[in-house]
Amino acid sequence: MSSPVSYWILNSARNSIATLQGGRRLYSRCVSSRNKSKRTLFSWVPTTLKSNAPCGGFALPKACRHTSTEEDDFHLQLSPEQVNEVLRAGESAHKILDPVSGVPNSVLRFESNQLAANSPVEDRRGVASCLQTNGLMFGVFDGHGGHACAQAVSERLFYYVAVSLMSQQTLEQMEGAMESMKPMLPILQWLKHPGDSIYKDVTSVHLDHLRVYWQELLDLHMEMGLNVKEALMYSFQRLDSDISLEIQAPLEDEMTRNLSLQVAFSGATACLAHVDGVHLHVANAGDCRAILGVQEDNGLWSCLPLTCDHNAWNQAELSRLKREHPESEDRTIVMDDRLLGILMPCRAFGDVQLKWSKELQRSVLERGFDTEALNIYQFTPQHYYTPPYLTAEPEITYHRLRPQDKFLVLASDGLWDVLDNEDVVRLVVEHLGEAGRHKPNLAQRPANLGLMQSLLLQRKAQGLHVADQNAATRLIRHAIGSNEYGEMDPERLTAMLTLPEDLARMYRDDITVTVVYFNSDSIDAYDKRG
Repeated sequence: MSSPVSYWILNSARNSIATLQGGRRLYSRCVSSRNKSKRTLFSWVPTTLKSNAPCGGFALPKACRHTSTEEDDFHLQLSPEQVNEVLRAGESAHKILDPVSGVPNSVLRFESNQLAANSPVEDRRGVASCLQTNGLMFGVFDGHGGHACAQAVSERLFYYVAVSLMSQQTLEQMEGAMESMKPMLPILQWLKHPGDSIYKDVTSVHLDHLRVYWQELLDLHMEMGLNVKEALMYSFQRLDSDISLEIQAPLEDEMTRNLSLQVAFSGATACLAHVDGVHLHVANAGDCRAILGVQEDNGLWSCLPLTCDHNAWNQAELSRLKREHPESEDRTIVMDDRLLGILMPCRAFGDVQLKWSKELQRSVLERGFDTEALNIYQFTPQHYYTPPYLTAEPEITYHRLRPQDKFLVLASDGLWDVLDNEDVVRLVVEHLGEAGRHKPNLAQRPANLGLMQSLLLQRKAQGLHVADQNAATRLIRHAIGSNEYGEMDPERLTAMLTLPEDLARMYRDDITVTVVYFNSDSIDAYDKRG
């Protein structure tokens, strides 16, 4: 039987959601103020719980993850083993092989994971190598108002960047192959994560627009192509423009037309890192974040931020917005710490309802779309005078890698809402230390059945906790399971994982994390070669 607190949470949340939604699902959801929602028209916070719970958290008896807010369903439990299964379901890890050129790669390996709060999850991630250049790309994409825009950006943005970096000769080969209907040069090699999916039915449409882009690059007659900063800047903005134009153009296929509308009217922030030798570029639009873990020569660790969050707490962003709009809008452009009172990030892909004129929005939506079935958000802010208010233009940071730069962390704001930069570096460093301690040195100790049994008994004696093998999993575990003192609280962790799907988003966000480890020896060798 549920405890009174559990029952109160479930019934209060269910009744509040039903009242606010009026019987149908709204595009924006009820969220607590701790969970800085991407877009909202209202906030509902269980104040009794909030006042008694540190860090916006709460205490619940152990229960299993389920989909109903009915009291009778809220009684099952997750064992510690099941908690680990939930946390590790989205894990992936890859060791980066050295290129054919024989030059050691500056990236050693990466580890990634994702934990959903929304159903379906609205975050996306991507890792790919550029086959016609030497770059590796890592991306985290945080969707809002649905997953459609984040899905599209995660599939398409890397291609725009890769094409931007191609030489004139390579682009000519690509165009020649298309004209003669021959196989095209491969552009990317994807390193897949669990749950990755591709909208195969609309790939041809996307390729057509990518081709128009490289044809325009050919017209520039640049022998060596764009530099990395230019490539990232143009790719972000060009893809966002294509997303907007695709739904304005007539499309005969109903599935493609509906999907294009969902992509354009939902949104996604993006953080993309491009690594080529010792050259690290990070492009960010929104409130995902990238940081470097640095170990100084004296052995001390520090954090080097590579991005700035584009939100209302960023004074530079506020100044930019005010410069781009009339002085009469200074008090309305950001309200309640949201752009026009609606959106937390000030930069994002999609979200055409904050970019298009009211007339254009009406003309597109009046083409016979079933906007309710497609869950299309149509709310127009009260003070919507001089669009666009939102941009996908990224801020780009360049950093030349040094041997002391040990790892890069990219993550959606679900992580940064609850862990600060220094905490993240500390947890990854602790993970590296634990990995070293738990790995037996078989060169000094005989590898036999007696040793293995001894190690298993030692692990059992330490309790049911088994160290995570993936740093991203460790970060997610601590993000949702740490108490106000930064210590792991198993009860809190279980409670956060067993919230019903219609409540989980009120207390935590989707979390996506990728940790990239650098090869210090390779970076040192790059430096010595000049």
